[in-house]
Amino acid sequence: MATQILDLNLNLENAAEADDQRLIESLRAGSELGYEELLARFQQPAYTLAFRLLNNPSEASDVVQEVFLKVFRNIDHFRGQSSLKTWIYRITVNEAHNARRWFFRHRRREVELDTDPREVRDWRDRIADGGRSPFDVVFDHEQAGMIEAALEKINPVFREAVVLRDITDLSYDEIAEILGVSLGTVKSRILRGREAMRGELTGELRGRRPLHLVPTTAE
Repeated sequence: MATQILDLNLNLENAAEADDQRLIESLRAGSELGYEELLARFQQPAYTLAFRLLNNPSEASDVVQEVFLKVFRNIDHFRGQSSLKTWIYRITVNEAHNARRWFFRHRRREVELDTDPREVRDWRDRIADGGRSPFDVVFDHEQAGMIEAALEKINPVFREAVVLRDITDLSYDEIAEILGVSLGTVKSRILRGREAMRGELTGELRGRRPLHLVPTTAE
């Protein structure tokens, strides 16, 4: 039975690699259908990742535009040392870094008089979600809002690791590749991020049901 499961997993991985290679070749050939498929497969996941890292729908949309511009411009240089998904997520994380640095340098000097906070929060009404995150499945709207608020407050380094693992549902190996750190560092950041979130949520969740999606270990 274990051998059959292993063979099935290998077959699925091989099929995914072949599918990625077909898409890459299509993009390199300048196929319009290839670009449409790329956006259909990765635009929403990239947006969700960027939004969770920045907690701002406008900034996340700008990041996603820059991500796919870079993918289009650099597809000829992609050597397949990682999966296409991992490469795109790595670009997304890097662009979110850039957007965050820009924000701290410039945006805090501005007063956004015309921004309605409800518009920033109510992003689900404007962005079609192609797949619900683990948080969205388990928690109701109020609790999901508390999760988002807690994510916004913790160290961005830890936030990245938690988002990639608990929301984007990537493996530890994939996260290590995206962030360019060791597997041990990934597990440490996830653990510390979850503990930081637990601290932020303790007061809000007192008297509510236990928060099972913030375990005490990164395993």
